[in-house]
Amino acid sequence: MDPVRTPFSLLAERWQPSAAMVRRAAFAALVMSVVIVVTGGAVRLTASGLGCTTWPRCTDESLTPTAEMGFHGVIEFTNRMLTYVLSAAVGWAILAARCRPHPSAGGTPTQPSAGGTPSPWRRSLTKLGWAQFWLVMSNAVLGGITVLTGLNPYTVALHMIAAMGLVWVALLMWERSKEGDGPAVLSVARPIHQLSYVLVTVIGLLVAAGTLVTGAGHHPGTPKDNKIVPRIPIDYDRLAQFHADLAFVSVGLAIAVIFVFAAVKAPRPAKARAKELLAVLVLQGVLGFIQYFTDAPELMVGLHMLLAALTWIAALRIPLALRTRGDLPVTGQLPAREPQTATA
Repeated sequence: MDPVRTPFSLLAERWQPSAAMVRRAAFAALVMSVVIVVTGGAVRLTASGLGCTTWPRCTDESLTPTAEMGFHGVIEFTNRMLTYVLSAAVGWAILAARCRPHPSAGGTPTQPSAGGTPSPWRRSLTKLGWAQFWLVMSNAVLGGITVLTGLNPYTVALHMIAAMGLVWVALLMWERSKEGDGPAVLSVARPIHQLSYVLVTVIGLLVAAGTLVTGAGHHPGTPKDNKIVPRIPIDYDRLAQFHADLAFVSVGLAIAVIFVFAAVKAPRPAKARAKELLAVLVLQGVLGFIQYFTDAPELMVGLHMLLAALTWIAALRIPLALRTRGDLPVTGQLPAREPQTATA
């Protein structure tokens, strides 16, 4: 009996996107993952966290915000709707990766599937696309839990960390779309590569500490006269100092990585990415000090969240520049394909 054909395989028979389109789709998903971080911050900074009083509906009686809910309801509901835009971007990335024929040529074998049968598409990319989809869905549920728990600061922090996890996977898919599927080959000694992951870990701790500072700080997500929203019961100044200490460690480690890369003659892209990370860290640190001494104005906090996402991306790109997987085979016009019966 022939394998069951799926909508994915039927679409792949009729549409074969270019490698450039796959990269654009992956980049669009990455951009939207950063946008959702920033707009989620805007919900908190405009005190609209409970603009919709329940989830998944906006109120018990209405799916959308009512006139009585005003500005805050519109802001919260708009952020929820942007999840659909994010889902569309991720969906485009999944479809583009699934329908793009595997670019093997010149005797290069296609990537085997789990059953050992050569795959007509790049499963490594589709898996990363589906990972993004499930992260979006789980984070939407987590956002609902955040509303239902009255903006509990720990669920808010977890919501932000999950969004950063989505940024990580989206970045990985975009980077992988530009390279081949060969085994990863390090361009430097293994301890140097491990050092880059130490840097990523410290930056991850820095971002996580920032969520705790927010959870104890000036912007609970509702109007300031609302005493219902719980806060993290740790002194704000101490948390801010801990966050600043991690920032100093991150900057020092980034400088050390730059010197190490120069000493071991690391690949030029890795050197450039380490310098980019240091620049973003310094800018982020200056902004952080300014907002601390000016009582965290909303616009500066929003910019700080954007830079947090960019700092995370800059750190993650460094270890990816220290290994290669081979270039994508250069092919001309893709050959016509026989109808596929492979399942998605």
